[in-house]
Amino acid sequence: MRRLPQDATPIPPQGGLSHFMTETKTQRAERLKREKNPWEALDELRVHCRRGFDAIPPEWISTYLRWWGVYTQGDGVGVTGGKGGEGRSVPYFMVRIRVTNGLLHAHQVRAIADAADAYANGVADITVRQNLQLHWIPAEALPDLLDTLWRHGLTTMGSCGDDTRNITGCPLAGLDADELCDASPLALDATRALVGNPEVYNLPRKFKVTITGCRVWCSYPEINDVGLTAIRRPDGEIGFSLRLGGGLSTEPHLAKRLDAFVRWNQVVPALRAVAEVFREADVLREHRERARLKYLFLQHGWTAENALEAIQRRLPFELERGVPELPPDDVYRDHVGIHRQKQAGYAYVGAAVLRGRILAQQLRAAANVAECFGSGELRTTIMQNLLVPNVPEQHAEAVARELNDAGLRTEASPFFRGTIACTGMQFCKLAITETKSFSRWLVEELDQRLPEYSEQLKIHVTGCPNSCGQHWIADIGIEGKKVRAGDQLVDAYYFCVGGSVGRQASIARPVGYRCPAGEVPAAIERLLRAFEAERAGRETLRDFLGRHSDEEIRSCLAGALVAAEARDPSPGRVPHGIEG
Repeated sequence: MRRLPQDATPIPPQGGLSHFMTETKTQRAERLKREKNPWEALDELRVHCRRGFDAIPPEWISTYLRWWGVYTQGDGVGVTGGKGGEGRSVPYFMVRIRVTNGLLHAHQVRAIADAADAYANGVADITVRQNLQLHWIPAEALPDLLDTLWRHGLTTMGSCGDDTRNITGCPLAGLDADELCDASPLALDATRALVGNPEVYNLPRKFKVTITGCRVWCSYPEINDVGLTAIRRPDGEIGFSLRLGGGLSTEPHLAKRLDAFVRWNQVVPALRAVAEVFREADVLREHRERARLKYLFLQHGWTAENALEAIQRRLPFELERGVPELPPDDVYRDHVGIHRQKQAGYAYVGAAVLRGRILAQQLRAAANVAECFGSGELRTTIMQNLLVPNVPEQHAEAVARELNDAGLRTEASPFFRGTIACTGMQFCKLAITETKSFSRWLVEELDQRLPEYSEQLKIHVTGCPNSCGQHWIADIGIEGKKVRAGDQLVDAYYFCVGGSVGRQASIARPVGYRCPAGEVPAAIERLLRAFEAERAGRETLRDFLGRHSDEEIRSCLAGALVAAEARDPSPGRVPHGIEG
């Protein structure tokens, strides 16, 4: 008898067939998407949820809820507590709130704080796509929560699922004296054009877009499906360069720049054209693990040239040739501290939110400060931080004190500022390790061990190989594993080094070193002390890592010569809703 594939589900015979057909998980997902546009079934969502978690049909749990930014929550044990590469869930939801370009108002932040107190144990998470997430949401409360958010001009629509995810941008849009343009209106226009649009609700997979007018590319266009970066032509016109196919996960790929200059009024039509090309790429609907736009480049022969041709065929105008572009050099992109704005006499104050985890009372404190001293606006960043803009310069220090008193640091060590963490085992069903508490402990340890260290540094912690913590673009990226200690499995981390975006864009390289989580601070300390002792002139850590072999880096980390450890493969596909 033929064995069913692991991901196959028997389909009862129909029309007199005497045999069973099989439907893979990919086929099931595609069928469900064809059968229903979840954005047009909100009333159905309300009915199901008010009846309680157990009454929600499986197709809503597995698929449709995600189009409304809702995802089942892991049981705290992660992947090791389940089977088939995915852990068990609990009868509560994660809800992701879409924050286009990171733009927020004080009343919205208070509404999120109230929801966190009401349902989420007083905690929210800022994500690496400028969203905010809440956990522990009961099914019965979901309709009221969505209504509350909408009353405050917030939505969860499209923040998960196979659609256009939150469109990110520079959090200093309109504030930065050095920006080429304020691109946030384009991010808002693109959101209106693509999110809720029934023509693009059913994409092969998630579709991540960033549009930025800043010169430092702080929204990481290199790792988005579509990255638009402002550029000035010799005649003075400001438009955008266009990149396609970026993404991380288990097969990282930096976006390819196309030979195109996209004018301001062409940005939204061009984005829609890309989304339509993506939608029609049926070859990407065969395997969910290989369904992102980047796989047209990685596996299906796309080049920058034929990608541009495919987009051009869908546009009623001709895109002009691109102009030379120099990507930005390596700079701190976390926006922490007090900085002058382009508006004379005003400043913004940025606070580092370690791991992106923020308490309801901290959200309220930030909202109060924004109203008392600023314009009532706040901004989130892709480094999981929070800004208060439009503060009169004479009040900037007072704002900083208020934020610091609330535990939101406006001055912090490179470790505190530069550490990013994914959701981890606490809530994620694919995670191998716990990341949030570990990252806080790691920062505390490094601050004690290296109090004088002052170089910029990015340490990214991801709880499994799927890179929701973006370890592939970190100076030091650590990837969650398990190792055996006696008769127990304990958290461990595998090291990748030298990742970067901008002018030195590169994917971090695995160096073959793995250690238990408790040994990670000592390993990083040994590496950074070697860097300080051996650096040539003013070379950066990335340059130092680049001129040393894997064996040499491994020896620094371990404190001795050690054999290389193989990097384990991914335990399974990335669910729709895990990445921020």
